[in-house]
Amino acid sequence: MTSLPSRRRLLATGAGAALGLGTLGTTASPASATAAHGAGAEETKTLDELYQAAIAEGGKLVIYAGGDLANSGSGAAARTAFRQRFPQIDLNLIVDYSKYHDVRVDNQFATDTLVPDVVQLQTLHDFTRWKRQGRLLHYKPAGFSKLHKKFKDPDGAWVAGMVIAFSYLYDVAAAGADAPQTPLDLVDPRWKGAIASSYPHDDDAVLYLFALYAETYGWDWVADFAAQQPQFARGTFSPGTAVASKEKIIGVGAGGNPLATSPNRWMMTDGHPFMAWGQRIAILKQAANPTAAKLYLNWQLSTERQTSNSWSVRTDIAPPTGLKPIWEYPNANVDGFPRFMEDRAQVERLKQTFALYFGEVKGDPTPGWPGLHPGA
Repeated sequence: MTSLPSRRRLLATGAGAALGLGTLGTTASPASATAAHGAGAEETKTLDELYQAAIAEGGKLVIYAGGDLANSGSGAAARTAFRQRFPQIDLNLIVDYSKYHDVRVDNQFATDTLVPDVVQLQTLHDFTRWKRQGRLLHYKPAGFSKLHKKFKDPDGAWVAGMVIAFSYLYDVAAAGADAPQTPLDLVDPRWKGAIASSYPHDDDAVLYLFALYAETYGWDWVADFAAQQPQFARGTFSPGTAVASKEKIIGVGAGGNPLATSPNRWMMTDGHPFMAWGQRIAILKQAANPTAAKLYLNWQLSTERQTSNSWSVRTDIAPPTGLKPIWEYPNANVDGFPRFMEDRAQVERLKQTFALYFGEVKGDPTPGWPGLHPGA
């Protein structure tokens, strides 16, 4: 078992030192994960042409998508929108935590029982690993050249289909004039008992957010946050739900719309960390329905899908007024999260360390228990 530094040592060493957090933004990815510039032209067929080809192929598509709830959230919303746009495709999009979907796919590889055509997951390191293993189809959807370089594999092994960001939010009316303007304010004693949070040691993106907090503010901040007696729950939707229901005033480790100011406000204060990444999507080389899979990738990256009230992965689609492209926010740590995800030893050390501060993860997975072969 890997030994962990004591709580006293963690607090004494300050921000990042005990667990190497000072390298969160600088740890190099494995050289093998950096591919040479890929060959192959972008897709030239229209969405309607691909749709007809997918119908002729058999009209089926299975996607494993990372998410917190089977019937709501970004994955389920994509399911609904795709079915409305392409009603003759029998789409089966199964939502589960990414950390369960990835090992589910690995087990299916090992047992020659692969089910999904497409994987859409938060576990960014799996895509570089699966590429090295030759598991991913190299394919460049229409608009590939317009994707920001951080949001695509140069060979087309994967693309990012959406930007997701995590920070904290608060109930504007309930927080009043003393609302928390930075993460430092979250440990003010007046918020004791008023905070909901997703477990950082249950979700790698929330883990990275808390690791950035520890690196920036020190482990004393983590101890002080624990002393606030936050209400922890599984699923990154849970903090926002607790705030929306007036159960708590502040939610930590949650996504949100930075332009919304009422009834809740999601914070990304200059000079203070939050985190964002591009949710990766790939077609598996053994996909039973590759044409339908290509339709899905082209649809996800299309201007009709990428134009929204938040950030786009495309460089030719401006964000809404009031926002810059996500890669222009240094405190979003867009580069840091993929590197963080590649260092699995560090991830595991941090998970166990936050368990020391916050207790073990409790509760069933919020998407339920899909089993070994959902969608089969």
